[in-house]
Amino acid sequence: MKRRILQAARLFFVVVLMLGPLASRAESPRFEIRGDRFLLDGKPYVIRSGEMHYPRIPRAEWHARLRLARAMGLNTITTYAFWNVNEPQPGKFDFSGNADIAAFIRAAQEEGLNVILRPGPYVCAEWDFGGLPAWLLRTSGITVRAYDPRFLAASAVWFKRLHQELAPLLSSHGGPILMVQVENEYGSVAHPDRDYLRAIEQQIRDAGFDVPVFTSNGPELKMLEGGTLPGVLSVINFDGDANDAKRAFAAAGRFRSGEPRMVGEYWDGWFDSWGQPHHVRSAKTAVSAVGWFLDHGISFNLYMFDGGSNGSMNGANAMPPLPYVPQTTSYDYDAPVDEAGRPTAKFHALRKLIAAHLPKGETLPPVPAVPPTIVIPRFALDERVSLLGALPQLAKPIDSELPRNMESYGQDYGFILYRKRFDRAVRGKLVVSGARDYAIVMVNGKTVGTLDRRLSQSELPQIDVPAGGTLDLLLEHMGRINYADVFRDGYEGITGGVTLAGQDLTGWQAYPLPLDDLSNLQFGHGAAAPGPVFRRGHFDLARTGGTFLDLRGRGKGRVWINGHELGRYWRIGPQQSLFVPASWLHAGRNEVIVLEEESVRTATMQSLIDPVYATTAASR
Repeated sequence: MKRRILQAARLFFVVVLMLGPLASRAESPRFEIRGDRFLLDGKPYVIRSGEMHYPRIPRAEWHARLRLARAMGLNTITTYAFWNVNEPQPGKFDFSGNADIAAFIRAAQEEGLNVILRPGPYVCAEWDFGGLPAWLLRTSGITVRAYDPRFLAASAVWFKRLHQELAPLLSSHGGPILMVQVENEYGSVAHPDRDYLRAIEQQIRDAGFDVPVFTSNGPELKMLEGGTLPGVLSVINFDGDANDAKRAFAAAGRFRSGEPRMVGEYWDGWFDSWGQPHHVRSAKTAVSAVGWFLDHGISFNLYMFDGGSNGSMNGANAMPPLPYVPQTTSYDYDAPVDEAGRPTAKFHALRKLIAAHLPKGETLPPVPAVPPTIVIPRFALDERVSLLGALPQLAKPIDSELPRNMESYGQDYGFILYRKRFDRAVRGKLVVSGARDYAIVMVNGKTVGTLDRRLSQSELPQIDVPAGGTLDLLLEHMGRINYADVFRDGYEGITGGVTLAGQDLTGWQAYPLPLDDLSNLQFGHGAAAPGPVFRRGHFDLARTGGTFLDLRGRGKGRVWINGHELGRYWRIGPQQSLFVPASWLHAGRNEVIVLEEESVRTATMQSLIDPVYATTAASR
C-alpha cells in the first residue's frame, strides 16, 4: 500500500514538472507591454501598421486591400469600430455585410496581419458626428462625449455588444487584436474631463477587452495632459518629415518616458473638403519620417494606408472663418493605396524603405496584380421623376406646428422637406434660423433660392408666395461636425424657426426623406418638372472593373448605382468624379439613379479611369 502511494506521489510530481512550463506559457499574454518595448509571443515587436476602415471599402475587396498592406511591409492593421454603423438604431445592432467588423478582422488575420482596435466611442475619422450614432440626439439635453450618465449608459452597451463580436479575436484568446484604444484624441477638447476618460477606460475593461489599452493624442503638452491616463500607454499623432518626428517625440518624452514609443497616427496624406483645394502630400516626406521611425525602433500607424470612400457618411469641420466645412465623398486621402485600390508611387517608395529595414529572416510578399479600372461609354439618363412629385412614394407627412430638427422626427440622415401652405399672398424676407446644412427654397415647386451653412446663409431678401401657394424648404444633411467642441451640437434640418415678412410661420408638414430605398420611385419619360429631380439611366457591361463617374458639368446632388449609394457630388469641387467599386457592377445591364438638386442641361453621363479634381471660383 505504501509502495503504491509512493508511486502515485512520484507520478504526480512528474506531471506537475511537465505541465508547469506549459501552464506558465499559457498564462503569459501573447502580446504585452514590458518596460519600453512591445512583446509578441515573448519577443520584441515593432508595430508597422496602416489604417483601414471596414465601412469605407466594399466587403468583396477587403482581402485585396489587406494583401497590399502585407506586400508594402505592414504587419498590423488599425481600424476604428464605428458605433453609428454597428448600432444604427438604439438597441438594434448590425454586424452584417459591410458592417461585419469581426469578418474584417478575421480577413486581416488570414492575410498575416495583426490588428489594433479603436472602438471610441468617439472616433472623429472625418465621419458623421465622429462616429457617434445620431439617435443619441433624440435624448433632450444630452451631452455626448462627456460624463453624462445617459451617454455613458449607451456607450457601456456599445462596448459590451462589440466585445461579444470580437472576444475570440483578442490576442488574450489567441487572436490578432493586440491593443485597444481608449477614446480618441480626447486631449483636443477645450475642457477635458478626466473622470469621463477614466469611465471610458473602465467600460472597455468591464466589457471584457483584456488586452493592453492606450490613448492617442497630439504631442503638445496640453493635449497629453488632458487626453492621457496614469498607467495607460500614451501614443502620439502628427505629420511631417524626420525633423518633425524628432520634435514630436522630444516633446512627448518630456511628458512621459519609460514606455514604448509609437505614432498612433502618422498623417501620410490628408482629406478633402467641399470648396477647398485638393490635398496631396509627398512620398518624400513620408519616407523621411517612416525611415526615422524604423531607424529608431519606433512603432507606427500610417493614417491612412487605404482611404476608401465616405458614401454619404462624411463628417465636417468648423474651420474659421467658415463655421462649417463638410468633407467630400472621396476619402482617397492621398494614401499609399488609392480609392480604387491601386498602389501609388507613395506605396512603392514605402515598400522599398520597409524592405531595407526588415528584421533578419523576414521577406516581403510580391505586390499582387490589381485589375485595371474601366471606362463606361456615355449613356443617357432618359427617365425622370421630380422629387416633389415622388413625395407620396418616399414619405408620409407629419403635422408639425413648428418646424423641428430632423432627429425629433426619428430621422438621422438624408433630406427632410418642410411644407407650408398659404391661404393669402405673402411677400417679404424669408429667414430660416439654423438651416442645416443646405436648404433649397421652393415656391409652388420652383426653386427660388438656396441657403448654404458654409457661408452662414439664413435668409433670402424677398420671396413671393401667391394666395393658395406652397412654400417648400428641402433641407439636406451634408455631414455632422466630427471635430472640436461644437460637434456636440449635431442637430440637422431646421434647428430654429422660420419667418416670412417678419411673421413666424406655423402649421407645417414635415416629410422625412432618408432616401435609403428608392425602389418605389415611378420614373417616366415626360418633361422634367422644376425643382430637384431624380434621373435614371442604364448601361451594359461585358466585363466589370472599378471606374470613376464623371460629374463635371453637373450641379449638386447624389448618385446611386445598382442600389448602392455612391455619395454626393457638388460642382464647387475639388472632387469632380465618384468612384464606383468593381463589386457594385455586374456583367450585363446596370442602373444609375441621380438626384439633381440643381437643374443641368446635360442628360448623359460617362466614366473615366482616373479621378478628376478641380475647385471652382464659385466655391470661395
